[in-house]
Formats: sequence, C-alpha cells, structure tokens
Amino acid sequence: MLRINELKLPLDHADADLRQAILARLGIADADLLGFSVFKRSYDARKRTAIVLIYAVDAEVRDQAALLARLKHDAHILPAPDTSYTFVAGGEQLQGHDQSERPVVIGTGPCGLFAALILAQMGLRPLILERGKVVRERTVDTFGFWRKRELNPESNVQYGEGGAGTFSDGKLYSQIKDPKHYGRKVLTEFVKAGAPDEIMYVSKPHIGTFRLVKMVEQMRENIIALGGEYRFESKVADIEVEGEGDARQIRAVILASGEHIPTRHVVLAIGHSARDTFEMLYERGVYIEAKPFSVGFRVEHPQSLIDACRFGPNAGNKILGAADYKLVHHAANGRSVYSFCMCPGGTVVAAASEPGRVVTNGMSQYSRNERNANSAIVVGITPADYIDNPGHPLAGIALQRRLEEGAFALGGGTYDAPGQLMGDFVKGRASTAFGSVVPSFKPAVHLTDLATALPDYAIVAMREAFPAFDKQIRGYYQEDAVLTGVETRTSSPIRIKRRDDNLQSLNTRGLFPAGEGAGYAGGILSAAVDGIKVAEAVALSMAA
Repeated sequence: MLRINELKLPLDHADADLRQAILARLGIADADLLGFSVFKRSYDARKRTAIVLIYAVDAEVRDQAALLARLKHDAHILPAPDTSYTFVAGGEQLQGHDQSERPVVIGTGPCGLFAALILAQMGLRPLILERGKVVRERTVDTFGFWRKRELNPESNVQYGEGGAGTFSDGKLYSQIKDPKHYGRKVLTEFVKAGAPDEIMYVSKPHIGTFRLVKMVEQMRENIIALGGEYRFESKVADIEVEGEGDARQIRAVILASGEHIPTRHVVLAIGHSARDTFEMLYERGVYIEAKPFSVGFRVEHPQSLIDACRFGPNAGNKILGAADYKLVHHAANGRSVYSFCMCPGGTVVAAASEPGRVVTNGMSQYSRNERNANSAIVVGITPADYIDNPGHPLAGIALQRRLEEGAFALGGGTYDAPGQLMGDFVKGRASTAFGSVVPSFKPAVHLTDLATALPDYAIVAMREAFPAFDKQIRGYYQEDAVLTGVETRTSSPIRIKRRDDNLQSLNTRGLFPAGEGAGYAGGILSAAVDGIKVAEAVALSMAA
C-alpha cells in the first residue's frame, strides 16, 4: 500500500473527486488504482470562504515499486506504515508465570481499561479494582448530584467505571509521539466496542458520554470473557511493600474492606483526582514529586458565534460540525493563559469528588448540538506557586483543595458554582444578572465577583487575555459571555516517577504508575496509550 499525504480538495467536493485526485497525484490510469481507503481527513479553515479538506489516503496500485521510484522526490508519497498491533508477550512465554498472583489493575478509566484489555488479550487474567460503581449506576449518581446537589464521594464525575473521561467530550486526539501506532490500537478497540467508524479517520474524533457508557460496558464484557475479573466499590486503602532501598517490592494491595490481595504486579491507573490514594502512597514511601498544572474558569459563548467566527459562510456544514478553537496568550506578568478541553456544543458540568468543594469540567454529547460552546481558560502554574505546604510533593493538592473550597463558598455553599460575566470580570466588578448567554452548569450558577477565586497573578493574566483573544477570534470578547469557577483538575498535580526501561516505580518494584494520575498522560487517547505501554511492561516483567 502507498500512503498519500496532503491531498487537498474543496469542502463541497463530490465523492468521485477523491479517486480522481489520487489518479492525478500519482499520474496513473484508473485501471492501475486497485483500491483506496481514507486514513485521515482534516480541514484548513484559515480562509473561511474557501475551506479545504486535507486527506491522507492509503492506495493499492499496480507495480508499486516502479511508481515509488518514479515519485521518489515527492515527500508526501511513501509506503504505508504497518499500523497493526503486535503483542510483546503471550502464549509459551507466559506459561510459567505464577497463576496465584494475577496482575492487579487499579482504576477503570481509559488507562486502566486498556491496561486490563491488553493483559487479558495476552492471557494474564487481570484483576481490576475500581473504587466507584459500574458505569450506569455511576451515571445515576452523577446526574443525581447535578439535579439534587447530593454528592456521593465514591461515585461521581471523577470516580467510577470509565474514569473522568466518561463525562467529557470523549475527545480521541492527542499530540503525543506515537511511533508504534498504539493510538490506532485504541481507536480500533473503540470501534469494536461500538464507536462510530469515523473515529478511525477524522482528524479530531470524539464520541460523547452516552456512547462512551455503552462502549465501556462492552469492553468490560470482553475483558471478563478473556479471563479478567472486575470488582467494583473496591477501594484500595493500602499497599504492602517488602524490602528496603533498591530491593523494595510490592507484595499486596489491601482494600478498604480489609481484604488482602497478594500480587507482585500492580498497574496504578487511579486518575488525577485520587488524592487520598496519593497520600497513602506517599506515606508508604513511594517516590512522588510535585508537577505543574493549570487553574482557571470555564467560559461559555453561543456555539453559533464560534461557528461563524471559525467557518464564516460554511458554518453548519455537516463535515465541519460544531467549531472548536485553540487560544493562547502570554501575559505581561509572565503567565501563559490558554484554552483547554474545549467542548463544542456542550455543557459545563459539576465535577467535585470531595464534600464542600466546587469543581467544573466540560462535556459534550456525540451530536455537539447544545446551545453553548465551552472551554476552560486556564493559567499555567508550577510547584513554586504552591504556597500551601511549599516544597512538599503533595502541595499542589493542598492548593487545589483551597481553591475548590473557596469556589464552594463563593457559590453560596450549596454546590452552585460561582460565576461572572466576562465584561464584568475584566472590569473588576461583580455581576448581578445574566445577559444573552444562559449558563449550562447544574445545579446552578451563582453570580458574584470571581476576583478572589484564583491567585492574583492568575486573575491579572486572565483579565489581560480575554480582550487579547478577541484579536484571534473576532467576537470572543463578549461582555455577557459567562465565566464559571473553578477549573482545577486540568492534570495531576503530582508525578509518581517511573523508570524509563521497565516503567516501574522509581523506588518500588512491581508498582507500575500509569496514566493521568501518575503524571504520564493527559486525555482519553494518551491515557489509553499509556495503559497499553504499561500492560506490555507488566507482561515482559512476568515473562522474565
């Protein structure tokens, strides 16, 4: 097969035009093109009146070697890479491993899910532990919190089957380097589980919460059929470690129920909000360090405004869908302000996991047809900014908690989120009434002054950024756009460091930190890819 990149066609091209474009690009007759498939489709919307679709196509042709020789100077025509997945171990390699000590996977977000799937596909019968509930029961609890203000600390946006990504846009794109095409394995398994086929080729694939729920259930059934075992509402409260120094080795995990589960191989895929587990690991001597993350607010505009700004007369085109955006501003005080987790046609959701705290996140369904666009607008911070217990590896968690407690108080102490109109925020005055933008956050948004919701340096930088963003997207600085606070769970505030060679904890053998919670991923796709990598490391360790 040949891979043809940068094949450009008008947005409104006919289906037959793609085949003709391939023939023209290769300079061959129709009979010499035996078949083709679209590997990737993106768009260039820099000229809103002349939006162009950009294809990467895999083509089967007659006499490929001669064609490649003739076109050797065209950097966009190459042999198609092999993107199929190959297991690193299995079968005879693993027959001698101790069946009494199964690998344990803690967490069922995208990282834990794919770690468990790969281990199961290699015949290693993983035991999967999840502190929350099965995804449908978890969904009931989460929607109950949004409607009734009744928070279940063990079943919410952060905890439960599917992880935090279940209540998100279901975005399946990432900027990670992926030379082994693990991302393709992720997308392939998602399609098998019920995702739309288009995620295999569109440039920014997404699924949406309701479809993700069904897919997570299907993948669980597949893992169980392969010998895996799930245990829900099974919180890991402690770990047992033997030895000292370089000889430290995990020996068991201990559940909150008191159950002792022997194991020498633990995938730690606990997500970025498992603060009590982070604290337990630190107390048990597992090496942890503070890392940067970002804090800010959710911002809502009419989706129609964003569509018009990005696509002009092509707004509403089915191929383009609801428009997204990506913004960044370097403020005069040295802080970077940027958009994060933009959710076209979505809603702002309550994402608290601890009582007495308010956290926001963004979510879209597959259709992306809600009235508003929302995105986090956040400011980057570093461990030097963690003034709560400075220098401590868990100091970022203390800062998150303080900001979330402040948001709870600003919102009225009822899990309503504090909010402010963009114009009022920039001008430094409290908001008293909504304008044309109706906020989507549930239970409700309580208008106030957000000036005290974040550190002063973040407020100053954001007040500068919003008018500056208007130069990138005309109309973005909308006086009555709604800001909702606070966004604090952008990424894990800690990193559980691991070795580069075997992906085990820096100082605890048999413990494999993975995904967002360990500081090695950000988003569904990168977390799932990291789950695959760690599962391979576990298998190689067991086969050794």
